[in-house]
Amino acid sequence: MSEKIVVPVLGESITEATVAKWLKKEGDQVESDEPIVELETDKVNLEVPSPIDGVLSEIVSKDGSVVEVGALLGSISQEGIPSPKKVKTQPVKAPEKKPEPKPEPKPEPKKVVTLETSLRREEPTQLNEEKQIEPIEKNIEETPLKLVKEVQLSPAVRKIVEEKKIDLNKVRGTGKNGRVLKGDLISLMGANPPPSERKIQYGEEERIKMSRLRLTIAKRLKQAQESAALLTTFNEVDMTGIMEMRKENQEDFQSRYGIKLGFMSFFVKACVAALKTYPAVNAEIDGEEIIYKNYYNISFAVGTDKGLVVPVLRNADELSFADIEKNIKVISEKARDGKLTIEDLQGGTFTISNGGVYGSMLSTPILNLPQSGVLGMHNIVERPAVVDGEIKIRPIMYLALSYDHRIIDGKESVSFLKMVKENLEDPRRLFLDI
Repeated sequence: MSEKIVVPVLGESITEATVAKWLKKEGDQVESDEPIVELETDKVNLEVPSPIDGVLSEIVSKDGSVVEVGALLGSISQEGIPSPKKVKTQPVKAPEKKPEPKPEPKPEPKKVVTLETSLRREEPTQLNEEKQIEPIEKNIEETPLKLVKEVQLSPAVRKIVEEKKIDLNKVRGTGKNGRVLKGDLISLMGANPPPSERKIQYGEEERIKMSRLRLTIAKRLKQAQESAALLTTFNEVDMTGIMEMRKENQEDFQSRYGIKLGFMSFFVKACVAALKTYPAVNAEIDGEEIIYKNYYNISFAVGTDKGLVVPVLRNADELSFADIEKNIKVISEKARDGKLTIEDLQGGTFTISNGGVYGSMLSTPILNLPQSGVLGMHNIVERPAVVDGEIKIRPIMYLALSYDHRIIDGKESVSFLKMVKENLEDPRRLFLDI
């Protein structure tokens, strides 16, 4: 008896996939529901399990093959597989352990006073002549020699070492008894750097086929630039209020809800409040019609080893701060572990992208079609700001809103971003729903 392995239904609007890799080889024994092959779609990766217990008798679609839903991947055979009922197992008696012979006592090492004396007299040639002094050689390998190097530095050399933060252990001195000279440091700083590990491993160039996910990202970003009337507006937000609120309530929040109070919950709440006021930013174009979404599914960008994915936080307007933080953590972990499902990526109405975690000061995010707006967060930097007529140092973040100018006017976009800024600078507004 044999059973076919076929490409399962992958999800809405997904008709084909790429065989990423087989997790088993032909001839391997497998169990029912055990993952045997990994498929890669333009949205997620998924594992196809074995339909029955048996042996992987045939692989039809090799790694890298493009397959459609229902296509044959391989087959599982049960021929020659013994029935579990007929297999008898007998307890294996553990072999008796023989007592290990006691090690013979080693002779005590000779006194090493002469070794230390010879080191002080700079007579290293004696180190390798007697075996009994090896343990001491190991102990003194790092500290005494390093101290000798530092003690013998001239003022000019010491100044260069301190200014350039040079590790003397990596410098081979050409002076008497290995003393580091100024010329040694100049030669070190003027030497050509070694080639990178990647160049050594892969050569001058390397050519790698783009994954299906990377191809889809490239296609959709280009499509967004070509089909939408992209425009970006900017503002800045003083993060003092949020940072103080997090500092004052972090311990209580974490002990009560079991998760840290982060920045994303504030941004999600601020965006939802602004989306309710300016519904065009939460809408999308379908042909000659505008579809206004009266629900608020916030997509958020997550960087993974395989590329950028944008899972969805559903019904964000109905979630508390704690619920938002918990859901974002769970979904982000699924994304990084490659366990997102099709449902995790569909249905978003507005996107938040946090380039600040990578150190970005400012950027112009691209729309996540068919959505019409995306908010870009950036790093927080202390900058001078005028507060009540006085110049003060404040933690400032630059915000960027990219939007589809076909349905969102400049007035709406600027007003939307201004409202997000006001809600973030006075986070109490988020609790009062004003």
